[in-house]
Amino acid sequence: MKFTNRTILIVGGTSGIGLGLAHRFAKDGNTVIVGGRNPETRDGLETVRIDVTDPASILRARDEVIAAHADLDVVVTMSGVLLTEDLRDPAHITDAENMVATNLLGTIRVIDAFTPHLINRGAGTIITVSSGIAFLPFPLMATYGATKAAVHSYTESLRAHLKGTGVEVAELVPPAVATPAMAKLNPAAVPVEEYLDEVMELLAVEPRPQEIVVKAALPLRWAERDGTYAELLERRSAPLDNLPGR
Repeated sequence: MKFTNRTILIVGGTSGIGLGLAHRFAKDGNTVIVGGRNPETRDGLETVRIDVTDPASILRARDEVIAAHADLDVVVTMSGVLLTEDLRDPAHITDAENMVATNLLGTIRVIDAFTPHLINRGAGTIITVSSGIAFLPFPLMATYGATKAAVHSYTESLRAHLKGTGVEVAELVPPAVATPAMAKLNPAAVPVEEYLDEVMELLAVEPRPQEIVVKAALPLRWAERDGTYAELLERRSAPLDNLPGR
């Protein structure tokens, strides 16, 4: 079943995968609001200013969106910061704290802000965004991977908590997708439009899968089950040799 005739908020939807997803949802006949720290009006999409590291900003955005769209029934939380780290250098803690505040606590805060509204409606959808790195680390992005593993675990618990409320919980599990930032880090990243094509197909499946895992992410999602974990982790650790002083 496609998302259509629904009202969708995408927090972190002002660029990259989020913006692409917003355009796809709008094309399918949904009302779409995108949120970010510095939102700009884009191709008719509505916007809301929201900083997921600032609890007051989240509450203001929630009140603004619900006041304008009492029928809001889909919340996608995908704000994220991806930074590489050298764990031998204690100075990495600043970047680590930034990623935890944005990727993990930001996700939890957004969910907390909008869950009561969705429960009161008796129906709705929450979509979180983890990563293939949640299931198979890329050691150069240690804290990023840790936050995404935490988002996956939190999503599983959230689904259990919301059972019987009418609010479904789905999780996007992207592989490396060739957004401007990722394309520089990984030349093999999946083109954005190709990724979005597959995501929209999976979202249309009925019943909707709890995890939206495109083909390129499957080897990461199931590496431990398939017995390839150690080999792939060693391969994914190779970039550490290029860090200064190694």
